[in-house]
Order: sequence, then C-alpha cells, then structure tokens
Amino acid sequence: MDIKRVAIDAVTETIVMTVVHMDYKGQVAKRINEKMPLAQVKGFRKGAVPKDLVEKQYGREIKKEEVKKVVDLALERYIQSERLNLLGTPLPKVNEELDWSAEELTFEFEIGLVPSFELDLDAKNDIVKYVVTADDKLIDGQVARIQKQFGTAIPQDAVEANSDIKGVFTNEAEGIGNTTTITLDIFKDKATADKFIGKKVGDVVTVNTSGLFEDDHQLMDYLKVGHDNVHGLAIDVDFTIEAITVSEPAELNQELFDKLFGEGNVASLEDLKAKIKEDAESQFAQQADQKLLGDVTEFLIENTKFELPSEFLKKWLQTVGEKKLSPEEAEVEYARSEKGLRFQLIEGKALAQNDIKITFEDLKTFTAKNIRVQMAQFGQTNPTDEEVQGIVARVLSNQDEVKRLSDQVVAEKLLELFKEKANPTTKEVTYDEFIAASYGE
Repeated sequence: MDIKRVAIDAVTETIVMTVVHMDYKGQVAKRINEKMPLAQVKGFRKGAVPKDLVEKQYGREIKKEEVKKVVDLALERYIQSERLNLLGTPLPKVNEELDWSAEELTFEFEIGLVPSFELDLDAKNDIVKYVVTADDKLIDGQVARIQKQFGTAIPQDAVEANSDIKGVFTNEAEGIGNTTTITLDIFKDKATADKFIGKKVGDVVTVNTSGLFEDDHQLMDYLKVGHDNVHGLAIDVDFTIEAITVSEPAELNQELFDKLFGEGNVASLEDLKAKIKEDAESQFAQQADQKLLGDVTEFLIENTKFELPSEFLKKWLQTVGEKKLSPEEAEVEYARSEKGLRFQLIEGKALAQNDIKITFEDLKTFTAKNIRVQMAQFGQTNPTDEEVQGIVARVLSNQDEVKRLSDQVVAEKLLELFKEKANPTTKEVTYDEFIAASYGE
C-alpha cells in the first residue's frame, strides 16, 4: 500500500491511498471459503456451489467490505504515525467511477489540520482588571432591603406612594410574563408612578418601556428582557396588581443579626455594614474575574492570527450529527462556532506553552472546595473531610459532571495565567461603574 499527503493549502491536505491486490486478497479468499458452505445458487444444493460461482455472486461485495477495513485501519495508523493534529475527521472523496475490478484502487481523504501559530500572552493591551468596592450607597441600600425583607408586611386597600406592589408584567406578543414586586420610586417619570396611586388588587396599569427606568438595564430585572433587547425597547406592558402592602421595617437588633449570620457573629450596625461590604465585595471579585477572563479571551481571539481550514470544516459539518446539514446551514453553523473554535485552540496553546496540566487531584480539590461552599450556604459550616470526600466521589462518578468541572478548573487556571501574563491595568470602581463598564456604556 502506498500512502502520501498532498497539500491543498497551509491547513488542508488530501491523503491519497493506493491499495493493491496483496493488501486484501488473503482476507477476501478467507471470506469466500467461509461463504461456500452457506452459498445458495439456483440449480445447486446448498454447500455444493462451485467456488467460481460463489466468487461471481459474492466476491464484489466481500472485496468492498475487506478493502474498506484495510483502508480504515491504514488511515487510522497513518494519522497516528504522522502525528497529524486534525480538526474534524477525514472526509472521503466520493469516486463514482471507481473500478473495483482493477488491481490498484485509489482512495482520497480530505483533512483539516490544526494551524501552527504563536501566542503572545505578554502582548501590549488596554485590558482592565476591575476591583469593585461596595460604597456607602450600596451598603445602606442593602441594610434597608434587609429591614424590609424581615419587616412586617401590612396589607393596604389601595396603592399609596410608599406601597410595595406585587404583580405581573405582561406583553403576550413579546413573550413577557414576569411576576415581581415594585415600588413607585423605581420609575424614572413621576407621571408613571402617579398612574398607580389609588389602584386596587386586580387593576391593570399599562406603561411603556421607553424611558420607564433611569437605567434600561432594569428591564432585565423587572421584565426579564435580555440585554440585547433592552436598549431602545418601546412597547406597552400591562402590570396586573396581585397584592398591595406597606412594609414596617424590622428592628436592627441582636435577634435579627443572629438570624442572618449566626449567633454572635454580628453585634452592631457597624458590624452588619462590615459584613455586607465583605460579602458583596467577595461576589464582585468573582464577577470582575469573569469579566477579566472574557476581556482577555476577546483580546487574544482578535489579536492572534491564524488560518482555519474553513471550507473543509463547512463540508465536515454537513456530515456530522443526527441531522445532516445543507451547505447553507453548515455555513451558518460555522459562522456561529468559529470564534469558539479559535479560542479552544488558543486555550490549548496557552496551557501547553506554559506546561499547565489538569490532574485528577486538581479536579478533586476544586470539587471539594465547591462542595464546602455549597454546604455552608445551607448552614453546614463544618462538614468533616469524610463527608466532603464522599460527596466528591459521587459527583466525579458522573462523566458529565467531570467534563463540566474540568472546564471550570481550566478556566480557573487560565484566569491565574492571564492575570500574571497579560499584566492588566488595575482600576478601583463602584458596582454601578463596573456594570456600566461591563456593558460598554
């Protein structure tokens, strides 16, 4: 058998395989002999059919089957021996005119190669690592929310300026149907708030989303509208009132502090504010890390140039999956997934270039840390190592969970690498400033 590669371009090649009679004749002969006792040809008893007739009736299909086995095995071994790093899987070129009676049979397979490229993590950039602080406005607001949440809700007959109004925002055409609780101070325009004054349970108030709030992003919270849709959204929504109450704030006393944070952990308003600040900034740090990871990802995708075997991958996409794609559908799918593929290659390069490996011990440690955090959220602050490791073992026995957690470990290691190598500029901001920066506004 002769195997060679023919370059189409830098990342696409054709593997050409020439199969000769010696490569498959022994196995074909064996299959013919095995077939003879079972062969049935009109005019002959079963098992008494002459060999030449068995070959004539079954030989062509047997030859095709055995040649395919030879070709598939040779292709697999060739890819391994040449250490070819492929994108997708080899695509056989269809040859409708192949002469199966010929002594030599030629088969061609198109392959897409992982591109060779340089990754410069130290490249000059304008990436910002945000340090998000909890300012007095945020802390005081959270104190007020705690007092309200644990206060006493007193029912009202009609909406007043200080009412808490539970209801449903709806717009059937836009698929909006979100139950929420509002206060009248959330609205940008006093005229909108005035529409609610005096309304009772069961009444419907219609408002327009254009300029409804000071910040259009609040539509995401109250109407559950996606971020891409909030800007410039100008539709009428109905708010159907389900309950009207006024809140008598809870007293900030030791009973409330112990209920929220455990006995003796918070003893004063100052302690409460310090605890709110600590918890908030811990959450903000996670959000800031995710933004940093996303920003570095975008920078590397935009600034790391390499060619992909795009035409090959579009053809390959038509052949995989339960539903075969048309050329037009494959074009759309490739456009949708190209950026993700580019980062997947960049990610692999970054890990290899910095000799970062993900071990099973890394996975166990990461999983145990997550489990301890989750248990603490449900009041189990001091689980034993035996308890935690038992849960870890159960979680890691699920292959889907292993894949999900492995991806998180990779992201964590990449984040630490990017913090070190990308050398981002550190900037301290409030949470409101961070949100504005996150959405580019």
